[in-house]
Amino acid sequence: MSKVDRRIIKSQEAIKKAFVELMSEKKFDQITIQDISDRANVGRRTIYLHYVDKFDLLDKLIEEHINKLRELCESARDVDFKTGNLLWFEYFESHYLFFSTMLASKGAPYFRSRFLEFVIEELKGEVEITEGKNHGLSEDVILQFFGAAIVGSTEWWFKNGMPYPPHIMAEQTGILLDRNL
Repeated sequence: MSKVDRRIIKSQEAIKKAFVELMSEKKFDQITIQDISDRANVGRRTIYLHYVDKFDLLDKLIEEHINKLRELCESARDVDFKTGNLLWFEYFESHYLFFSTMLASKGAPYFRSRFLEFVIEELKGEVEITEGKNHGLSEDVILQFFGAAIVGSTEWWFKNGMPYPPHIMAEQTGILLDRNL
Protein backbone atom coordinates (compact mmCIF):
# COMPACT_ATOMS: atom_id res chain seq x y z
CA MET A 1 0.00 0.00 0.00
CA SER A 2 1.41 3.34 -1.02
CA LYS A 3 1.82 6.39 1.17
CA VAL A 4 -0.98 8.11 -0.80
CA ASP A 5 -3.36 5.17 -0.22
CA ARG A 6 -2.62 5.22 3.52
CA ARG A 7 -3.24 8.96 3.63
CA ILE A 8 -6.57 8.56 1.82
CA ILE A 9 -7.67 5.79 4.21
CA LYS A 10 -6.56 7.87 7.20
CA SER A 11 -8.56 10.88 5.94
CA GLN A 12 -11.66 8.77 5.29
CA GLU A 13 -11.45 7.20 8.76
CA ALA A 14 -11.07 10.66 10.37
CA ILE A 15 -14.08 11.95 8.39
CA LYS A 16 -16.27 8.97 9.38
CA LYS A 17 -15.20 9.16 13.03
CA ALA A 18 -15.87 12.91 13.16
CA PHE A 19 -19.26 12.45 11.52
CA VAL A 20 -20.39 9.77 13.98
CA GLU A 21 -19.17 11.83 16.94
CA LEU A 22 -21.09 14.84 15.65
CA MET A 23 -24.23 12.73 15.14
CA SER A 24 -24.01 11.62 18.76
CA GLU A 25 -23.91 15.28 19.83
CA LYS A 26 -26.49 16.96 17.60
CA LYS A 27 -29.22 16.33 15.06
CA PHE A 28 -28.23 15.24 11.58
CA ASP A 29 -29.88 18.33 10.04
CA GLN A 30 -27.68 20.60 12.16
CA ILE A 31 -24.40 19.02 11.04
CA THR A 32 -22.54 20.87 8.30
CA ILE A 33 -19.67 19.80 6.10
CA GLN A 34 -17.67 22.54 7.85
CA ASP A 35 -18.40 20.87 11.23
CA ILE A 36 -17.13 17.56 9.88
CA SER A 37 -14.12 19.24 8.30
CA ASP A 38 -13.20 21.01 11.56
CA ARG A 39 -13.65 17.88 13.71
CA ALA A 40 -11.75 15.60 11.31
CA ASN A 41 -9.04 18.17 10.80
CA VAL A 42 -9.28 17.89 7.01
CA GLY A 43 -10.24 20.42 4.37
CA ARG A 44 -13.77 20.59 3.00
CA ARG A 45 -12.35 19.67 -0.43
CA THR A 46 -11.04 16.40 1.05
CA ILE A 47 -14.56 15.51 2.19
CA TYR A 48 -16.03 16.38 -1.21
CA LEU A 49 -13.32 14.30 -2.84
CA HIS A 50 -14.82 11.18 -1.20
CA TYR A 51 -18.49 12.07 -0.60
CA VAL A 52 -21.10 14.04 -2.52
CA ASP A 53 -22.60 15.45 0.70
CA LYS A 54 -23.43 14.42 4.27
CA PHE A 55 -26.27 12.19 3.01
CA ASP A 56 -23.82 10.28 0.84
CA LEU A 57 -21.42 10.02 3.79
CA LEU A 58 -24.20 8.62 6.01
CA ASP A 59 -25.27 6.23 3.27
CA LYS A 60 -21.74 4.92 2.71
CA LEU A 61 -21.13 4.55 6.45
CA ILE A 62 -24.34 2.56 6.92
CA GLU A 63 -23.56 0.42 3.89
CA GLU A 64 -20.08 -0.30 5.23
CA HIS A 65 -21.45 -1.61 8.54
CA ILE A 66 -24.29 -3.58 6.91
CA ASN A 67 -21.74 -5.21 4.58
CA LYS A 68 -19.55 -6.13 7.56
CA LEU A 69 -22.57 -7.68 9.31
CA ARG A 70 -23.35 -9.58 6.09
CA GLU A 71 -19.77 -10.94 6.07
CA LEU A 72 -20.18 -12.05 9.69
CA CYS A 73 -23.41 -13.83 8.74
CA GLU A 74 -21.63 -15.58 5.88
CA SER A 75 -18.87 -16.75 8.20
CA ALA A 76 -21.47 -18.09 10.66
CA ARG A 77 -23.70 -19.92 8.13
CA ASP A 78 -23.21 -23.36 9.67
CA VAL A 79 -23.46 -22.51 13.37
CA ASP A 80 -26.41 -22.08 15.72
CA PHE A 81 -27.97 -18.68 16.39
CA LYS A 82 -26.18 -18.34 19.73
CA THR A 83 -22.73 -18.63 18.15
CA GLY A 84 -23.63 -16.46 15.17
CA ASN A 85 -25.17 -13.79 17.39
CA LEU A 86 -21.96 -13.55 19.40
CA LEU A 87 -20.12 -12.32 16.29
CA TRP A 88 -22.79 -9.65 15.85
CA PHE A 89 -22.89 -8.45 19.43
CA GLU A 90 -19.10 -8.30 19.63
CA TYR A 91 -19.10 -6.25 16.42
CA PHE A 92 -21.83 -3.98 17.84
CA GLU A 93 -19.80 -3.48 21.00
CA SER A 94 -16.60 -2.67 19.11
CA HIS A 95 -18.51 -0.06 17.05
CA TYR A 96 -20.55 1.20 19.98
CA LEU A 97 -20.60 4.88 19.05
CA PHE A 98 -21.88 4.20 15.52
CA PHE A 99 -24.64 1.75 16.47
CA SER A 100 -25.76 3.53 19.62
CA THR A 101 -25.94 6.80 17.68
CA MET A 102 -27.78 5.22 14.76
CA LEU A 103 -30.29 3.39 16.95
CA ALA A 104 -30.79 6.07 19.59
CA SER A 105 -30.84 9.06 17.25
CA LYS A 106 -34.11 10.39 15.89
CA GLY A 107 -32.06 11.69 12.97
CA ALA A 108 -31.27 8.24 11.64
CA PRO A 109 -34.53 6.31 11.06
CA TYR A 110 -33.03 5.38 7.71
CA PHE A 111 -30.44 3.23 9.49
CA ARG A 112 -33.11 1.40 11.50
CA SER A 113 -35.11 0.56 8.37
CA ARG A 114 -31.95 -0.59 6.52
CA PHE A 115 -30.94 -2.68 9.53
CA LEU A 116 -34.41 -4.28 9.74
CA GLU A 117 -34.40 -4.97 5.99
CA PHE A 118 -30.98 -6.61 6.33
CA VAL A 119 -31.98 -8.74 9.36
CA ILE A 120 -35.10 -9.98 7.53
CA GLU A 121 -33.02 -10.80 4.45
CA GLU A 122 -30.59 -12.82 6.62
CA LEU A 123 -33.41 -14.68 8.42
CA LYS A 124 -35.13 -15.74 5.19
CA GLY A 125 -33.22 -19.00 4.85
CA GLU A 126 -33.89 -19.93 8.48
CA VAL A 127 -37.71 -20.00 8.34
CA GLU A 128 -39.42 -23.36 7.88
CA ILE A 129 -43.18 -23.22 7.28
CA THR A 130 -43.83 -26.51 5.48
CA GLU A 131 -43.41 -28.60 8.63
CA GLY A 132 -42.65 -28.35 12.34
CA LYS A 133 -43.73 -25.71 14.82
CA ASN A 134 -44.24 -22.96 12.23
CA HIS A 135 -46.17 -25.14 9.76
CA GLY A 136 -48.96 -23.18 8.14
CA LEU A 137 -47.78 -19.78 9.37
CA SER A 138 -46.98 -16.97 6.95
CA GLU A 139 -43.27 -16.60 6.19
CA ASP A 140 -43.75 -12.82 5.88
CA VAL A 141 -45.32 -12.57 9.35
CA ILE A 142 -42.57 -14.73 10.90
CA LEU A 143 -39.82 -12.66 9.23
CA GLN A 144 -41.36 -9.32 10.29
CA PHE A 145 -41.92 -10.60 13.83
CA PHE A 146 -38.39 -11.90 14.43
CA GLY A 147 -36.74 -9.10 12.43
CA ALA A 148 -38.47 -6.52 14.63
CA ALA A 149 -37.53 -8.52 17.75
CA ILE A 150 -33.83 -8.61 16.82
CA VAL A 151 -33.69 -4.92 15.88
CA GLY A 152 -35.76 -3.96 18.95
CA SER A 153 -33.64 -5.92 21.41
CA THR A 154 -30.43 -4.54 19.86
CA GLU A 155 -31.87 -1.02 20.09
CA TRP A 156 -32.86 -1.63 23.72
CA TRP A 157 -29.35 -2.93 24.48
CA PHE A 158 -27.72 0.26 23.19
CA LYS A 159 -30.27 2.69 24.66
CA ASN A 160 -29.68 1.14 28.07
CA GLY A 161 -25.90 1.33 27.90
CA MET A 162 -25.32 -2.37 27.08
CA PRO A 163 -26.50 -3.73 30.47
CA TYR A 164 -25.38 -7.26 29.52
CA PRO A 165 -22.09 -8.27 27.89
CA PRO A 166 -22.21 -9.40 24.23
CA HIS A 167 -21.99 -13.11 25.10
CA ILE A 168 -25.12 -12.92 27.31
CA MET A 169 -27.11 -11.05 24.64
CA ALA A 170 -25.92 -13.53 22.00
CA GLU A 171 -26.78 -16.51 24.18
CA GLN A 172 -30.24 -15.31 25.19
CA THR A 173 -31.33 -14.03 21.76
CA GLY A 174 -29.83 -17.19 20.22
CA ILE A 175 -31.85 -19.43 22.55
CA LEU A 176 -35.04 -17.54 21.68
CA LEU A 177 -34.36 -17.79 17.95
CA ASP A 178 -33.37 -21.48 18.11
CA ARG A 179 -36.49 -22.19 20.17
CA ASN A 180 -38.87 -20.43 17.79
CA LEU A 181 -37.49 -20.74 14.27
